[in-house]
Amino acid sequence: MNDLKKILNAEQIRNVDNHTISNKPIPSIDLMEYASNCFVNSIWDKQFITKKIAVVCGTGNNGGDGLAISRLLKEKKVSVKTYFLNISSKISKDCQLNLTKLGSVEELTNSDPIPNFSKYDLIIDAIFGTGLSKPVGGYYTRIIDSINSQECSIYSVDIPSGMYCDKISDSKHIINADLTVSFQRPKLSFFLPESGAHIKKWRIIDIGLDEEYIQNMDSNKFIIDERIRKHIKTRNRQSHKGNYGRALIIAGSIGKIGAAVLAAKACLRSGVGLLTTHTPKCGYEIMQKSIPESMCSIDKAECYISESPEITNYNAIGIGPGLDQKKDTKEMLEKLFNKAKKGTLVLDADAINILAKHKELISLIPKNSILTPHIKEFERLVGKCRNSIERFEKQIEFSKTNKCIIVLKNAFTTISTPMGDIFFNTSGNAGMATAGSGDVLTGIITSLLAQKYDPAIAATLGVYCHGHAGDVAAKEKGELGLIASDIIDHLKFS
Repeated sequence: MNDLKKILNAEQIRNVDNHTISNKPIPSIDLMEYASNCFVNSIWDKQFITKKIAVVCGTGNNGGDGLAISRLLKEKKVSVKTYFLNISSKISKDCQLNLTKLGSVEELTNSDPIPNFSKYDLIIDAIFGTGLSKPVGGYYTRIIDSINSQECSIYSVDIPSGMYCDKISDSKHIINADLTVSFQRPKLSFFLPESGAHIKKWRIIDIGLDEEYIQNMDSNKFIIDERIRKHIKTRNRQSHKGNYGRALIIAGSIGKIGAAVLAAKACLRSGVGLLTTHTPKCGYEIMQKSIPESMCSIDKAECYISESPEITNYNAIGIGPGLDQKKDTKEMLEKLFNKAKKGTLVLDADAINILAKHKELISLIPKNSILTPHIKEFERLVGKCRNSIERFEKQIEFSKTNKCIIVLKNAFTTISTPMGDIFFNTSGNAGMATAGSGDVLTGIITSLLAQKYDPAIAATLGVYCHGHAGDVAAKEKGELGLIASDIIDHLKFS
């Protein structure tokens, strides 16, 4: 999936800037001017004419961006006050040039009182950029804390000041940005749960860096966005249901047949040709009434699943939603691993919990199987993680060691592959943190596998379309009222 964009670390970002300046060629001051113009165009609102805006700038290139942004806003007749934090003894060359161009700033040093930011309608943060490598201290902490205490909107240039580009920040003094407008690529820190309080929304703008050079850089981290839709297959007019795969979903137990219903509905809505749902006896009438499009296979047990039907004729099998963890179920799972072909299994929920309790089964998982744990389920498999970076490392290692794909469900779901790559999803919203959302995802990915998508593409495409459906549903229902069925109703593969 080389068409998906790579995420870069701080050193790589510097290298890309230098490469673009040298090979485009473009003077660094002109590149800064272009980036600042892109920033202003991205945030521009005609209401700015009636508002008071403060721009707070440091002495590095991020501060240089801020100074240029101040000048560009003033040219648009906006009321702008620029604060220049002249605390460091080093001022970057381009920052100094933009300081000279702007002319009128309020210079602040360590001994100056903190400005009264309460009189502004918007504060633009351009204090530190992606090069920050140590916690901020002294006067900077007081400035950042004062900005954060205001009720107005706060926009950050490229990255919230105080936040590291590619690791967890070890400081409490980080700008809490309502919007971060980032250049060319999102930063790894944007995807970390630890950064969530500081980066409410982010937007990416193209500032003309060399894309071919970026994509050739050594990075195993990728962004899943609308580009993944290129992989959606078109249908031949002269086709029939047999052309679009046969899926089996093994799900449900007493009180949890709804999980089977949701997974089955999502599987059908994602384009599978034929679906069979295997449930305990107590689920038979519910399934027949709820989903007439799905065939039913009924377990010999009344309240839980104790066996698997014959799997020879299925292209993909999803197992786990609402499953329960009985001894018979564990033995059924072991038999299923021994019979299933590689690249045909999706394991969720209690199927993963059974693996965590019986780790000897992990080595039996067929190659290219897809596991879809949430964070707690994943840590039952691999042990507690100190932070999200360690969790990403363990996720990649688990995929490489066991030749499987891990879909780690979170605010920004991550997908790791046996090749050691990790993909960060950009769709979805907090309204999807609701019962049954994971069951829907299991159905979607199972459907795509049955339609003979490559397992890695089935996982990444399924995750993106799941999140996108949630985003569309949230616009209609609101995040608070979103339920899993709404996600199914808004699925779109086109």
